[in-house]
Amino acid sequence: MNLTTIRKPAKANENRKRVGRGMGSGMGKTSTRGHKGQRSRSGSRSMRGFEGGQMPLHRRLPKRGFVNIFKKEFQVVNLSRLAELGVTDLTPEVLYELRVISKKNGLIKVLGVGELTSALTVYAHKFSETAQQKITAAGGTAQIIEVKQPAPLKRGKK
Repeated sequence: MNLTTIRKPAKANENRKRVGRGMGSGMGKTSTRGHKGQRSRSGSRSMRGFEGGQMPLHRRLPKRGFVNIFKKEFQVVNLSRLAELGVTDLTPEVLYELRVISKKNGLIKVLGVGELTSALTVYAHKFSETAQQKITAAGGTAQIIEVKQPAPLKRGKK
């Protein structure tokens, strides 16, 4: 291979399709929209999931179960993981920087899997009973972070 045999890729210098530029453009009159119909009109935009009047897939499929919109997702951390970090004061910010948890503002729950040898001060939103017992037995403290509840929506007349 040398410089004289190198070719540019196929379609490297093709211009994009310029629609609505008259008969000489190669896409004249209907501007690639075809004749008549919903998609040929100006301002046509159907809703997401629209299948031309056919029952959309999301309505054809059966719905199962119950989805709790108030569900709280906790990021779980074991005591064994906290013990190997070598830090005595463990806040959510420290855990995020050390990549123990993946969400910076998520809720944290500490579980009692593993053993503690040194005293730790752990700040989390929830502790299992065994985790709390093991932390206090090692001479540390388990501080619960209070979650701020959003203000209730005001309804009624103003």
